[in-house]
Amino acid sequence: MRDHNKAFCRLVAETFSCPGPVFEFGAYQVEGQEGYANLRSLFPGREYVGCDMRPGPGVDRVEDVTAIGLPDESAGTVLCIETFEHVFEVRRAFDEVYRILRPGGMFVITSPLNFRIHGYPDDYWRITPSCLRRMLEPYDLRVTGSQGHSAFPHTIMGMAIKSPAPADAAERAVRLTSAYVEWARHAEASRPVGEKFRRLASMIYRSKGERRQIAEYYAAEFHVDLAGEGTGTSRRGAGDASPIHTAA
Repeated sequence: MRDHNKAFCRLVAETFSCPGPVFEFGAYQVEGQEGYANLRSLFPGREYVGCDMRPGPGVDRVEDVTAIGLPDESAGTVLCIETFEHVFEVRRAFDEVYRILRPGGMFVITSPLNFRIHGYPDDYWRITPSCLRRMLEPYDLRVTGSQGHSAFPHTIMGMAIKSPAPADAAERAVRLTSAYVEWARHAEASRPVGEKFRRLASMIYRSKGERRQIAEYYAAEFHVDLAGEGTGTSRRGAGDASPIHTAA
């Protein structure tokens, strides 16, 4: 789990009232991430069940996200943080998550795009921002976005609410996107001086595309879609001080 994915999950939990029980698929904490990858503290007072294909740290229940052994409409919130790239039947996994969510339930997902192959236990897919937006179309409210150079972002992320979405869901979605862009700006500004220098020095012998990847690492872009109404788009680089606007 990378810092920005955990930050996105935390900001969703702070901005929305995520209903319980909370099921995390891909909860196995790989070596070196024990504790850090534990998201339970973000959802205090809610039943939390960590699920994965194999037993181990962070796993309460062995489950296959493509064939979940839960009844229809039995989950309040589902988390899949850097998980679906490891799921071969990925479309089936999206369908299963939707099936088990209660009306008003929430789905939070992040996944790498421009990232190395990493087998936990294997690595199959890279989901584009457009793909995620399409996959979440059955939901009432959808927030989909990416971080990094817009032509090839390193991460995609999204949050969706199964109908019926709360009356203030679109307003909260705007707050979420603004809070995340602010987090990214702060994360970039607070990097150690030595790291900033090494980053600048590394750009000297890079191609134009590589320089953009480095320079725009913290840039974020989001779409907010509300069923039956219009769509909104927002983009801001981490260093841009102008306000962010998202219309539902």
